[in-house]
Amino acid sequence: MGPLALHADAAKGYYTFPKLEGEIAPRMMFNGEERLIWSLNNYLGLANHPEVRKADADATAVYGLAYPMGARMMSGNTTNHELLELELSKFVQKEDTMLLNFGYQGVLSVIDAVVDRHDVIVYDAESHACIIDGVRLHQGKRFVYAHNDMENLEKQLVRATKLVEKTGGAILVITEGVFGMSGNQGDLKGVIELKKKYNFRLFVDDAHGFGTLGETGAGAGEEQGVQQDIDLYFSTFAKSMASIGAFVSGDKNIVDYLRYNTRSQIFAKSVPMPLVIGALKRLELLQTQPEIKANLWKVVNALQGGLRKEGFNIGTTKSCVTPVILNGTVEEALHLIHDLRENYGIFCSIVVYPVVPKGIIMLRLIPTAAHSLEDVELTIKAFGAIKEKLANGEYQKNEVADLSLG
Repeated sequence: MGPLALHADAAKGYYTFPKLEGEIAPRMMFNGEERLIWSLNNYLGLANHPEVRKADADATAVYGLAYPMGARMMSGNTTNHELLELELSKFVQKEDTMLLNFGYQGVLSVIDAVVDRHDVIVYDAESHACIIDGVRLHQGKRFVYAHNDMENLEKQLVRATKLVEKTGGAILVITEGVFGMSGNQGDLKGVIELKKKYNFRLFVDDAHGFGTLGETGAGAGEEQGVQQDIDLYFSTFAKSMASIGAFVSGDKNIVDYLRYNTRSQIFAKSVPMPLVIGALKRLELLQTQPEIKANLWKVVNALQGGLRKEGFNIGTTKSCVTPVILNGTVEEALHLIHDLRENYGIFCSIVVYPVVPKGIIMLRLIPTAAHSLEDVELTIKAFGAIKEKLANGEYQKNEVADLSLG
């Protein structure tokens, strides 16, 4: 069943599948009480921005959720879909863009479309599950390189190059702009430097970087000064855009190829119009209200700086993602989270084995532009208290209380 699933009966609704209620905000209701929430990827606080809510509501009133009916290629295309693709292309500094229905599905589908059995995939060892699942669909060879290790990547590129010289195929390197657990950025500059010696295309999943990194918010590639050298740039609307959907951008010839070969889009209904119009409004705010991103980073810097000052290990994060790394068992982690929620009023995500090594507890905080410096201060104080309790063995209990909320 896995470590958490072993406690499924006691955990459901509390530790797993919890229900946050009320308006999406830094404070929401959980288990009948208000909590300070650090678990929502609402980076720019757009989920309840008044202009966003109005755009979503107005578009739904006009179009409903059914329009357009059918896949884009057949009967599901509109001027607004094409306009969103055009505006996204400008924003991420690419020639063309294709909308995708979902982020996870989108990554799988793009990987499946751009490689065949003659090609070789080389990917970062800490890639997101959607990348791993996409790689599993690949009928050819795939090599993994140690996380952000350019020396090891070069070794894999040597292997891949020898192989494609025999098969007549090509090489696709896959990494992330920001790794969602650790928060560190993919070494895009290092990967692209290797293009001087090896022939490959680069696919970057920048779900956490889009909207949060770079001078304009165009992502990790812009942050590192290499956006133009990314062949396929992908992001989702589920984080900074606080919505549903995704997109992939690149040279027009590649994107046109994807339009006619991405099976999950050819054989699936088009993105509903309210989501498209809502995405246009969100993108407009990203471009016209830079103070939103500036406020996000004010909160991020206060939170990460404060945690480091208090001696917490927050790893190698170079993004908004803020992991707090502690030592302890799965059972200790559950007791700690219960204490944090019930006695300190703080709700954050818990990450345990097998996502992290045995004996490690990761508390994953997602700061947003909607949080305040007072929220940060309260959280750092609470974390100091639970850290001391953990060190003193107060969470070493044999059984996990049955907190199932149904």
